[in-house]
Amino acid sequence: MYDFNALYEANTLQEALELKATYPHALLLAGGSDILIKLRDGKYTGCDLISIYTLDELRGVELLDDGTIVIKPLTSFTDVAQNPILLKYVPTLCEAVEQIGAPQVRNIGTIGGNICNGVTSADSATTLKAYDAMLVIESQKGKRILPYLEFNLGPGKVDLKEDEILTAITISKESYNATYGHYIKYAKRKAMDIATLGCSVNVTLSGDKSKIERLRIAFGVAAPIPVRGINTEKETQGHPVNAELLNLIRERVLDDVTPRDSWRASKEFRLHLIQELAVRATREAIIKGGGSIDD
Repeated sequence: MYDFNALYEANTLQEALELKATYPHALLLAGGSDILIKLRDGKYTGCDLISIYTLDELRGVELLDDGTIVIKPLTSFTDVAQNPILLKYVPTLCEAVEQIGAPQVRNIGTIGGNICNGVTSADSATTLKAYDAMLVIESQKGKRILPYLEFNLGPGKVDLKEDEILTAITISKESYNATYGHYIKYAKRKAMDIATLGCSVNVTLSGDKSKIERLRIAFGVAAPIPVRGINTEKETQGHPVNAELLNLIRERVLDDVTPRDSWRASKEFRLHLIQELAVRATREAIIKGGGSIDD
């Protein structure tokens, strides 16, 4: 049973913004793969809902003239995974969302909903943070652009005001050009399970493939929110591609994370996973980029 107070359906983005301003406490209903489960379980009893599911203006992927990739928030996981633009320029994102749930969930679940839920285990979150994604957020008062790195405020909490709607996710050409990535999801099952830990790594190598020009590393379930390994990234810039690089990453990533015990895994096991997945994902990203590295 879905016990909610009222359901409003927006036919345009402008209508959705007007409804959000009028009913600021109303929840946005996109794919519904998360919110309907919580409604059924009684978490949002008596709430108001604003459906934006039919807004095709918030669905799809574009490549702008300057190389910027624009991903609209209502794009389903299935469409993200199969989109030719994303497969060509940011394939690691496609690989990550293919590991979300079952085909039925990927068909209705949206990438915008995935990151707006604010959960640390979101498979798209770590990959988007590794791609330095930016978020376009709108209200009737105007538009603001926020680095995705700053969006998560706490467990399940994001920097989205009551009258605002996420209208686009963007990735600049600088963030994906000559960049190669790898995502690893560790879970108890190979399918239809949330991550015990997730790690996404992007690398840009020097022309001769001997040094790290830029490294981006992000983790899910390694802290209360999806996090970037900022300290690790700084330490590895300009570092030769060798065994010492992997040892450095193995040591430094522990300074960027704050895992905890849960029924899925202990803190100690997650710390082990953080080190191991960081090394494995970095090695695979380097290999994809034409480099060679051994432990």
